[in-house]
Amino acid sequence: MENINSKPKLIILSDLWGREKSGWTDFYVERLQNYYNITCYDCCELGGIDKTSYTEPDLHHQFISGGIERAVINLLTNEKEEISVLAFSIGGVIAWKAALLGLKAKSLFAVSSTRLRYETEKPDGRIELYFGENDVHRPSNDWLRTMKISSHTLRNESHELYRKPELAQMLSEDILKPGVIPKE
Repeated sequence: MENINSKPKLIILSDLWGREKSGWTDFYVERLQNYYNITCYDCCELGGIDKTSYTEPDLHHQFISGGIERAVINLLTNEKEEISVLAFSIGGVIAWKAALLGLKAKSLFAVSSTRLRYETEKPDGRIELYFGENDVHRPSNDWLRTMKISSHTLRNESHELYRKPELAQMLSEDILKPGVIPKE
């Protein structure tokens, strides 16, 4: 029997909807659980977001009005060891900011994390960004050049492309490429 502690750790950070609308994360967990010990975080819980008004504008407002910062602090409190991160939308910004403040993220896979376009500093480690071609808020090519980051632009896709099983398959394969997870 395999020792569970021999696998590297991967954390998955939800989008702004949190646990209630994140059944799609199962596509990723199913593909990656044999290779990683996985912990899934609800970004609303990390950020202390009030879900009484469960609408995109209200959740978004709460995140940009202190929720992102609270989520970063809570993530840093919870994660002390070296990890890989798979994050979606607002989760990517939380992971990025946490990595700048000491989160030991050896790799960050961020999907549709459009608020990264406001960042001016980049964390250490492997960074892979994925955006839909039709996502109007994705970072500009100038931002990518300035930050010295390449990204994957998926044709004919929009912001919530990460909810599709076929993207989960492709992204999981990218995460599992040689050099990303330790050889046993």
